Amino acid sequence: MAFVTDFRDDGRVRAWTLDPEDGASAVTRAYAPRFYVGVRGRRDGDGRLRDGADDRGRFVDLRAHYEAHPDVLGTSFVHKRTYFGRPPERLLAVDATHVDRVRSLARQAHEVAPTGDFACYDVDLSPGFRYHLDALGEGGGRVVGGAGSSRRARAADGEFASAPTNPTPARDPETFAVEVPEGERGSDAYGALVVDNVASSTRRADGTATGGSVEGDRVSGDPAHVAAAVESRIEAADPDVLVLDTAKLVPRLAAASDAPAGEYALGRRPGYRELAGESTFTSYGQVGHSPARYAVPGRAIVDLSNTFFVNETSIDGVLDLVARSHKPLQEAAWASIGNVLTAIQIREARDRGVVVPWHAWRHEEFASMRTLHDADRGGLTLSPAVGRHRDVHELDFSSLYPNVICTRNVSPDTIRCHCHRHREDVPGLGYAVCDRDGYLPDVLQPIVDDRDDYKAAIAAERASDDPDRERIADLEGRSSALKWILVSCFGYQGFSNAKFGRIECHEAINAYAREILLSAKERLEAGGWRVLHGIVDSIWVTPAPDVDDAAREPLDALASEITDAVDVRLEHEAHYDWVAFCPLADKEGGALTKYVAKRADAPDAVPAGDRDAFSDAFKLRGVAARRRNTPEFVADVQRECLRVLDATDDPRAVAERAREAVDRLRRGDVDPDRLVARRRTSKPADAYQRYTDATAALDRAREQGVPAGPGRDVEYVVVDADKTTRERVRLASEDVDRYDADHYATQLVRAVADVLGPLDWSREDVRDAIHGHENASIGSYSED
Repeated sequence: MAFVTDFRDDGRVRAWTLDPEDGASAVTRAYAPRFYVGVRGRRDGDGRLRDGADDRGRFVDLRAHYEAHPDVLGTSFVHKRTYFGRPPERLLAVDATHVDRVRSLARQAHEVAPTGDFACYDVDLSPGFRYHLDALGEGGGRVVGGAGSSRRARAADGEFASAPTNPTPARDPETFAVEVPEGERGSDAYGALVVDNVASSTRRADGTATGGSVEGDRVSGDPAHVAAAVESRIEAADPDVLVLDTAKLVPRLAAASDAPAGEYALGRRPGYRELAGESTFTSYGQVGHSPARYAVPGRAIVDLSNTFFVNETSIDGVLDLVARSHKPLQEAAWASIGNVLTAIQIREARDRGVVVPWHAWRHEEFASMRTLHDADRGGLTLSPAVGRHRDVHELDFSSLYPNVICTRNVSPDTIRCHCHRHREDVPGLGYAVCDRDGYLPDVLQPIVDDRDDYKAAIAAERASDDPDRERIADLEGRSSALKWILVSCFGYQGFSNAKFGRIECHEAINAYAREILLSAKERLEAGGWRVLHGIVDSIWVTPAPDVDDAAREPLDALASEITDAVDVRLEHEAHYDWVAFCPLADKEGGALTKYVAKRADAPDAVPAGDRDAFSDAFKLRGVAARRRNTPEFVADVQRECLRVLDATDDPRAVAERAREAVDRLRRGDVDPDRLVARRRTSKPADAYQRYTDATAALDRAREQGVPAGPGRDVEYVVVDADKTTRERVRLASEDVDRYDADHYATQLVRAVADVLGPLDWSREDVRDAIHGHENASIGSYSED
């Protein structure tokens, strides 16, 4: 299968493949992408033909319009399913001259019939993904023969239909990295770059390699020299994948080169294309920024500034998703979780002869007000018992939502079916679930099974006498990639733009999950365990103090019994010496996702200042040291306070250590680089009503011409929090020689309050202790 596809202006496609012996080879073929047009509303929710829904004569004008269009190669009638479980229906297939013409042609179906008589299918597939589906025989587009060759390999001839159906490259792609040195980042003119031959495909976005080695050479000098040196190094290495700190390097290196326009080559041939310009977007209420995307001939680009999956997993994980989704490597690298999940679902749809709707719309079935109230409840959470608890066990249901989908056959084509309308299968909602196999379990079950296999292989490799670290890194990357797909599959059912989503599936999955967690809670408590906290698929327990050890049932036996009862595996996630659940800052009760835990298998004493040892010993959720916007110094002080609390069990010793940190701040002994805060902004500076630190930083960035704005991070140091102008901060890219000690002392108080809050210390108590004031309320604390 092609790992890179170049779409030419003449409608032909140059596809690059990898061969274990001959390397990369390319073939050029004519390509006619296809989309479909059907008559809207011909069938009801059960797929039955409506009265008067005869479509004879409805296509006459539309087909004549397309046949006369210069961007159409031809039309024909085919029979395809427009939804799962429905019989095939008559559709007009339209073959376009170029992949870029498909959307505009589809819009014309609504112009010919402005009343909205027609619905279009297979319209908004990304070009590379569409080509791969068609080339592997899973789509409707026509791929016809042709030939070409690469600089490095033999010519390839013949129909793509004879290619292997496994989309994984025949060998792992060779990777080459180009990085911007730390001191040069944020600058528009790069006077230096670091070029790396990456020996392992598991290189992560933080610049480290989880297996193999990375050794970089610094290239510096005037821009033209840097551009020539990078081109030369890439040509000598002849890699398949370019891993770039930022894709902006592609046009900037080309512009800096002394080579004539269009002849600079980062790819296997000269030139580059801009696939999409930079943009700002909103997703689930969060504003993000998408950098511009570029392509070079014959090589995939992985842009580390625009790749969720490589950042969270590895390139090995992305390659696993490529095999499942048939998305090209470059597309899979920058794609969102939902984008890849949709691609996997589309492949399943194609296997069932179902075309993909352009504008997804499936109405919600009628429900009573009581049913709507009961359904709109989300996942179950149990209020945490605020305090520091000893001997705590964490239990997790393995891939709860995906397993609910698979074991309960929850799918858009099975939920609330009319053939079992009088049956009440979903607890509390009364929805019926059809007996016929749903498509969604067929999509997810292989992913669930494979992730279980990856996890088992990781455990076995770690337990071996000579663990293969590179293999472990490969398996971890693949397991993590599948985890993200499984995490999102549930929420995607409630997403309004999901191609095959349905809100009733979202509601049913939640209902099953609530029942499962409640039944687990009841059985654990009956077995002699106290439930401290529970949230959706995780539950924390400790031995109930009023139950004798002899009467308490073993936790592993209870977990096995619960697993058999609910048909979802309950796993023992971890054993902790202690867990501290934090209180809410301004309200009564505990924070649902804010806690600190010390692992039972960790050493009794954790060395001061050893971050790796700390990470191995402690689990943090929701506290300052866990958040990405916390300055490094504040995060380190919080870690040190947790280490002291674990070693001494004395909150006053913690306060004393925090006082030492505040004294360092006031003496000016802290490097300002360790006080840099990072904020992701959602609006331009002048759109904010309050002039915050982040607003001042945006204002300052605009003044200095530094790229910043909605969806981007802005990094700064607060130098005078009392000012109401841009002078209150300095950007991290500036020379910063001072800071506002009081501002950072306040942040330290909040961070230490996270540590001592479970011991009944308020933020005021912490502040008084740090500043040397006496307060009788801090003399006692509970250690539940």
